[in-house]
Amino acid sequence: MLIFPAIDIRGGKCVRLLKGDFAQETVFSDDPAAMARKWQQQGAQFLHLVDLDGALAGKSQNLATVRAILAVVTIPVELGGGIRTMANIDEVLALGVRRVILGSVAVHNPDLVKAACAKYGNRVVVGIDAKDGIVAVDGWGVSGNVQVGTLAKAMAEAGVRTIIYTDIARDGTLEGVNVEATARLARESGVQIVASGGVKSVEDIRALKAYEKNGIEGVIVGKSIYMGTLDLQESIEIAGEEG
Repeated sequence: MLIFPAIDIRGGKCVRLLKGDFAQETVFSDDPAAMARKWQQQGAQFLHLVDLDGALAGKSQNLATVRAILAVVTIPVELGGGIRTMANIDEVLALGVRRVILGSVAVHNPDLVKAACAKYGNRVVVGIDAKDGIVAVDGWGVSGNVQVGTLAKAMAEAGVRTIIYTDIARDGTLEGVNVEATARLARESGVQIVASGGVKSVEDIRALKAYEKNGIEGVIVGKSIYMGTLDLQESIEIAGEEG
C-alpha cells in the first residue's frame, strides 16, 4: 500500500484547506519544491500534487511550480486540479507528471475520461470527492447529483483503473479516515482506490492496510504530516508490510 504525501499548491505556495474551503487556508511553505524534496528524503515513493488555483479556474495554473518540483525529485508525481481538456492532459503528462487526476470532468464529460484512458491507460486516474455519499464537483462547491458508487462503476467501464476517493467532510479535519466507505467502494467498483481525507495517525494507516486486499492502493496524507500527528516514515513502513 502506498502513502502519498500531498502538496496542495495555491499561488505558488504549499497550503492546506479545511474541508475544501478556500476561505480556510493555512500556508505551510513558500517553497513547494523544498517540501517535495523533504517528503522524498523521508521515504515517500509517490507525491500527490493538487493545483488549487487550477481547480477554481478549470485549467492548470501552477505548472511552473510543478516543473520546479519535478526538477528536484526522482519519485513519480500525480497532479490534479482543473484538468478538463485533452490538451491540458497532454501538457501535464508531457511535463513528466506520471499520473493525471481528472475530477469534475468525470461528471461533466465522461467521454473525455474514456478518450484519455484509451490514449494514456493507467496514467489517467479519477478523483471522486464526496460528501455523504454524493459526488461534489467544481472545487467542491457544487453537488454533482450522482452517487459515488454509480460514478465509480461508470469510470471503471470507461477504462479507469484507479480512483482517488476523498471524503470532503473529513478533509483537513484530522478526524480519522472513512475506512468503511473506502473499502466498500473498492469492493463494489472493482478498481483500485486511494483513500483521502481525515487521516490523523498511524491508526488510520493500519485500519486501511487491513482492507488492502479489497483493492485499496494507498492513502493520501496531508495535514497530518504537516501538523506532525502522523510520522511519514513510520506510516510508510506500516503500509509496506507484507500482509
